[in-house]
Amino acid sequence: MAVKEALKEIGLHFIVVDLGEVEVMEDVYGEQRERLKIALLNSGLELMDDKRAVLIEKINNVITEMIHYSDEVPKMNYSDYISEKLDYDYTYLSNLFSEVKGITIQQFIIIHKIERAKELLLYDELTLTEIAYRLHYSSVAHLSNQFKKVTGLTPSHFKQLKDKRRSPLEEIGNLPTEAGPVENKFKQINGTENGKSKKIRVG
Repeated sequence: MAVKEALKEIGLHFIVVDLGEVEVMEDVYGEQRERLKIALLNSGLELMDDKRAVLIEKINNVITEMIHYSDEVPKMNYSDYISEKLDYDYTYLSNLFSEVKGITIQQFIIIHKIERAKELLLYDELTLTEIAYRLHYSSVAHLSNQFKKVTGLTPSHFKQLKDKRRSPLEEIGNLPTEAGPVENKFKQINGTENGKSKKIRVG
C-alpha cells in the first residue's frame, strides 16, 4: 500500500482507520509534513488534516454506499443510520454538511436516490414498483413525483428518451435489402461513474 510505505519511509507511526484512511499517531509539522504531502501526491492521494473535511467525506461515503452499493436502502431513518454509522449526533452532522456543501443531507440523499433510479431504469431489470421498493419510497407515485422534480421528466418518459438514443445494434440484421443507400444513425450515451478518492487524516 503506497500510504503505508510513505509513512514508514518518513518514520511515522499510524493505524488503519478505514478503507483508504490512515490516522497518524504523531503531530506532523514543517518539513516532515511537506515530505508526507509530496509522497502522497505522487501516489495520487491527498493529505486531509481538516477534521471537518474528513467528516464531510465520511458523510458522503456513507450516503454513496447506502444508495449505490447496497442491495436495499436501510429501512431505518436516514438520520439514524448516518448518525449510527459515524457515531455523531445527526443535528451536528446536518448543520456541518449544509454549511460546507450548501445543500442539506436530505437533498443530497434525494439526488443520489434519483441517480440510482436512473441507473436501474436503464438496466431494465426491475419494474418501477420494484425500484420504488428498493429505494425505500412509500409508493411509485412518491418516486415519480420526486423524480420529476429533480429531472423534469417522469421515470417512464426518461426511459423512453434513453431507449430512443441507444444504438439499435440488434436491428441491423433487419435492415432493408433493397438497392439504395441506407443511413444508420448511432448516438452514444455518456455514462457517469462514482468514485471515491482516498484520504489520509493527520493527528
